Amino acid sequence: MKIVEVEPFLVSNVSPYRGGRYWMFVKLVTDEGIEGIGEWTAGGQVGREDAQACLIENLAKRFVIGADPFKIETLWQRVYAQDHDYRHPELTTTSALSAIEMACWDIVGKHLNQPIYNLLGGMHNERLRAYSYVPGEEEGWQPTPEEAGQTAADMLRQGYTALKFDPFKPIYPGPRDVPLREINRVAGILKGIRDTVGDEVEICIGTHVQFTTYTAIRIAKTLEKYDPLWFEEPVPPENIDEMARVAAHTSIPIATGERLVTKYEFAEVLEKQAAQIIQLDVGHCGGILESKKIAGMADAHYAVIAPHMYCGPVAAAAAIQISACSPNFLIQEYNVTGLHNEILKKPIGFEGGYITLPTEPGLGVELNEDVVARHLYEVRT
Repeated sequence: MKIVEVEPFLVSNVSPYRGGRYWMFVKLVTDEGIEGIGEWTAGGQVGREDAQACLIENLAKRFVIGADPFKIETLWQRVYAQDHDYRHPELTTTSALSAIEMACWDIVGKHLNQPIYNLLGGMHNERLRAYSYVPGEEEGWQPTPEEAGQTAADMLRQGYTALKFDPFKPIYPGPRDVPLREINRVAGILKGIRDTVGDEVEICIGTHVQFTTYTAIRIAKTLEKYDPLWFEEPVPPENIDEMARVAAHTSIPIATGERLVTKYEFAEVLEKQAAQIIQLDVGHCGGILESKKIAGMADAHYAVIAPHMYCGPVAAAAAIQISACSPNFLIQEYNVTGLHNEILKKPIGFEGGYITLPTEPGLGVELNEDVVARHLYEVRT
């Protein structure tokens, strides 16, 4: 079997744009007529669509067309070791590679008539506990303690036992200082949630790399009494030593990983004990097999995975395959809009705060071509 066609295409999401404003998909077609689909989760930024498509087409011409989709490791190593960038993790190329690799796995699963998780050790988790951003987070959710408690109660009634929000507004890249009054405002929000739902709901704190090291430690000290499930990306990930310093100063578990690529970057996080909750993103860390390797390294460090799923439906399906076969799975992000379900012939199953595993072969999802056509992004000339 050989890959004979590669097609990248960009789809516009709908408001409130959960998973991004744009989704970059990649379709591979074999000489036996089997199609596989992948998704580049670091892409989808308007104005860059030509560059994204050109990169995928260039990689396809050099490495993918004529390749055997079963030889995923060989294809991955060839792309990753290309040219003068030999063995250097880089987000853009690794994301494109992730999409291509994901589509290869979809083809392999369909050819063997097996879901991908059965090819990576088999189903270990029959259903996946999920968390979501709180409603209104994209619009800058800044509630009173009472409003925060009510939101948590509403989500609990829907079956969610964990929620996430980014309490320090505005969100912009750090590192920066945060004054005490702002720290105490956020503490009030956590108190409001705990007063309303007690320990029935886990609280996940997002930060998007906003803080200096000392500010992150100061915030963690104040929030510890409310026992959050994690403190996500408290400092920028470029300096793992500083993230490790935050981890050493707090009892709140540190979570990171959505900005990291390949097992090599994750290895440093684990070795330096900078985080114990690993938020790998299958759509740009290197793909499905690389994600399985990262999950295995985390398991050896008694760390858990909570795959990042702020993406479109195809990368979401790939994350589910990894979560299903990983014994150190903790929880799965699940942020969707109506288009996530509409664009699939059969939506991802979700009920009572849990994702149900697909049993169909490959990724377990198929795009509805009519819906894709209605939402294709028109490249402006």
